[in-house]
Amino acid sequence: MNKTLKVILIALAVLVVGLGSFAGGFVAGHLMPFGGSPFAIQEPAIQAPPTTSPEQQSATPDELQSLFAPFWEAWNLVHANYVDQPVDDVALMRGAIRGMMDALGDQHSSYMDPEDYKQANASLEGSYEGIGAYVDTSTDYLTITSPIPGSPAEAAGLRSGDQVLAIDGEDMTGIDAELVRLKVLGPAGTTVVLTIAREGTEAPFDISITRAKITIASASGEMLEGDIAYFQVTTFGPNTMTELNAAIDELMPQNPKAIILDLRNNGGGYLQTSVEVASQFMGEGVVLYEQFGDGTRNTYSVIPGGKATDTAIPMIVLINEGSASASEIVAGALQDTGRAKLLGVVSYGKGSVQNWIPLSGENGAVRITIAKWLTPLEKTIHKIGLTPDYTVEFTEEDRTADKDPQLDEAVRILQEMIGQ
Repeated sequence: MNKTLKVILIALAVLVVGLGSFAGGFVAGHLMPFGGSPFAIQEPAIQAPPTTSPEQQSATPDELQSLFAPFWEAWNLVHANYVDQPVDDVALMRGAIRGMMDALGDQHSSYMDPEDYKQANASLEGSYEGIGAYVDTSTDYLTITSPIPGSPAEAAGLRSGDQVLAIDGEDMTGIDAELVRLKVLGPAGTTVVLTIAREGTEAPFDISITRAKITIASASGEMLEGDIAYFQVTTFGPNTMTELNAAIDELMPQNPKAIILDLRNNGGGYLQTSVEVASQFMGEGVVLYEQFGDGTRNTYSVIPGGKATDTAIPMIVLINEGSASASEIVAGALQDTGRAKLLGVVSYGKGSVQNWIPLSGENGAVRITIAKWLTPLEKTIHKIGLTPDYTVEFTEEDRTADKDPQLDEAVRILQEMIGQ
């Protein structure tokens, strides 16, 4: 996040390298019958055209001439020999970019063509129409990170880790998860049927969900019994700090004896907002490190002036398998610095930074992982998650019975700490 200006030059490199990283790599001087069957048809040898044309040579930087020679050779062979002519040069170019991004071996780096890119910029501005769930688009199938509280997704019973195998009966196997996400969105009042694979359930099953206008409440607060201030942050968007500050301004003057920060099912959001939220509860220190591939790093320190930083007031942060990204930054900072204990189950484990960088000529955009997040003690979040100090499960039976054992245990522990 906040690194677009620093990496915008990557877009220029992508345009060059994109033309030099074809998805496949098969150059043959001739075709041989497979397996030596007497019935196989043997084609005459195909003579490859010149490795590169003068135009191709001039388009390739001098220092990359040798590296890209096989690509141009493959390009020329396709144009000279492919059965269905003329070939689509734009499709080949975009396929090369897509192949390059796949070759990185990073599930979060990818290419999106222009049409899809125009639709893929849903933000955290506060409302949209759909089912109301945070999702992970870096997996083979679109995966639910967490349903938004009070949303149709939550009411229908979607859970963190659910994978969307089909939409309205259409198989989503092999379809980019970002495109699957766009298919789930739709006008309020319409119905979508998701075929779900869930860990612990033998067979996939269907869930019918009526879409609605989703309004995302960023933060709220209330005073619990025993003078415990309870704050809930559901996303890290543009309205989060305004809403959280209002809740803090209401509760902190009442002199709470303990604090609970609820980050369960918080799918993340803006990096800067996570630093601002953490700074409300931390008096000083580092919130996170942003580690780049060249070894450099950005250090995000506490922003002075937090209103709930008194360490004499014990604090517990609630996390679960739906706590991801920015919420893991906050929870990790509070845990590492000793400001708070974590309670719940291991968090999702999304700790890398991606930038969508538009390509010139309206050729879509590439999403590139540019950094990883580290906690103040330099622990990696990505694919690991945060381990709570107190492990407390939240079962389906609890959900059905409208119980919240995690919140109840947090209250009990804090009451012990303050001598109640």
